[in-house]
Order: sequence, then C-alpha cells, then structure tokens
Amino acid sequence: MASVEGVERVELKVEEETLSLEYGERNLIPEVRCVVAVSSGKGGVGKSTVTANLAIALTQMGNKVGILDADILGPSIPTMMGVERPVELFGKRLIPAQAHGVSYISFGFFVKEKDPVIWRGPMVDGMLRQLLGDVDWRELDYLLVDLPPGTGDAQLSLSQLAKLDGAVAVTTPQDVAVADVKKGMGMFQKVEVPILGVIENMSSFVCPSCGTETAIFSSGGGTLLASEYEVPLLGKVPLDPVVREGGDTGEPVVAAHPDSPQAERFREIAQALSEEVTKRNLKRRLTHVKPVFTLNQA
Repeated sequence: MASVEGVERVELKVEEETLSLEYGERNLIPEVRCVVAVSSGKGGVGKSTVTANLAIALTQMGNKVGILDADILGPSIPTMMGVERPVELFGKRLIPAQAHGVSYISFGFFVKEKDPVIWRGPMVDGMLRQLLGDVDWRELDYLLVDLPPGTGDAQLSLSQLAKLDGAVAVTTPQDVAVADVKKGMGMFQKVEVPILGVIENMSSFVCPSCGTETAIFSSGGGTLLASEYEVPLLGKVPLDPVVREGGDTGEPVVAAHPDSPQAERFREIAQALSEEVTKRNLKRRLTHVKPVFTLNQA
C-alpha cells in the first residue's frame, strides 16, 4: 500500500480480540491456565493410571499441575497418588491434597469407600461445580480432569462449567475399546471441545525377563483412531507390571522410577500434549486477531 500515490507511510496495528466463550459459564477456575479432560469410552483401559503419571510427568517438566478426580463411578486417584484423607477447609474453600508435586481433589473424598453412588444429573453437576469452584487451586499451569468412562452427565457438565482447552482420549488397542472411545470423541466434538490426541494404553506386554514386547490386546487401534479423527497419537504405553504396581502402592512409576523406560514413555506423552496445547492455543488466538490499518496520507 505504500506504493499508492499520495501515501507516505503505512502503520499496521494488530489488536487481539477477547476470545468469546459460547458454552456455559466456564469461569469457575480462572486461575487455571489449561484444563484438559482425560476420557475413555469404557472402564478398565487405565485412564486413571495415565492421568496420574501424566500429571507427575508434567510437574517434572516444571509445570504446576492439579488433578480433579471426577470419576464418580470409581474415584481411584487418591489410591494411585498415595494420599487419602478427609476434606480440609481454608475459610470457605476446599484444600486439595498434595502428592508427588501434584495438587488433587477427588470425588472419593466425599463418599465412603463401600457406599454405592446412585446420583442423578443435577447431583453430578452440583458436585462438579463444587470441585471446580470451591477448591483453592491457586495458580496452575495444567488441571487434568479424570472423567468417568463413557459419555454422560459428568462430561456434559464439565464442558459447561470449565473452559476446556481440550480432551485426551485413552484407549487400548482392541476393537471393542476403540469403538467405545469414538462415542466419547464424538460427544466432545458436538460440544466444541478440541480433541488434543489419543493415548494407547496397554499397547503391548513387556516381558520383565527379556524385554520383548508382545501385542496382547491386538495392535494399531490407537493409531487408526487418531488417523480417523485427524488428531495426534500422543503415545503408546506398554502393559507392564511396574506401572500396575506403582498405582497399587501410591507410587506412580514416573515418581518411583523416573529413569525407567516406562517413565520415559509418559514424559514423551506429556511433552507431546504440552506441544499440542501450545499449538492449538496459538492457532485459536491467531484466528481472533483483527488487523487494523492506519494510513497517514500527505
């Protein structure tokens, strides 16, 4: 434009618009920079194991990380993190537990271990509202939300109450698990929550004696799922006794054996997740940039 006759100088000012949020309140945890839902289509795929180790791996990368255990069907994060305690209060806010550098709050803190949970939608919504808005999360870089398996009230309420940066789908390689995960990914697409990627858990069995990997639950399910939805395969985690033992003892493998190959797998996934979040947030911000041209005409 500087070549136009009569125009001596062109100034370009770029103004960034405030991102509009179309779904729900999404303001209950403004102090949290990034909220990621960890989901699975069915139970038994190791979603909570992935959540716990991923949180610790992100912490080891220098981030402040929290976990919200919203799995009303089987809240297992307190067991996996090694600290189970009654809820504590600071003023009117709940104090999250601390373990392995991670802050976490769990639905399991509010119910007895053997009590059945038979809740309708409004009760689930109310509990999630409390775990999000009434907890003293402080400033976090990441909050990982461990959701119940499947699609239901918890998933829908979370998408309405928190500004989700995205969701991660955890699956095992076999067809039946992949088919169920697709339903969950479809739900997140409907509520306009970005799918950050797929994590394939129990991808193979690692022989503790010789280190040979064998595909127990078929192979390639996570890769095909990621390809179909055009999202990254964030990584594969082998079926390994060390990982299972860490969850049972409250010492996740990333914390207990940080130099192990298993811990390295989780750190690679954490790095891939961090890069995907950064890339998507940058892309989203650039789409909301409005150029303003100022012409100074002589």
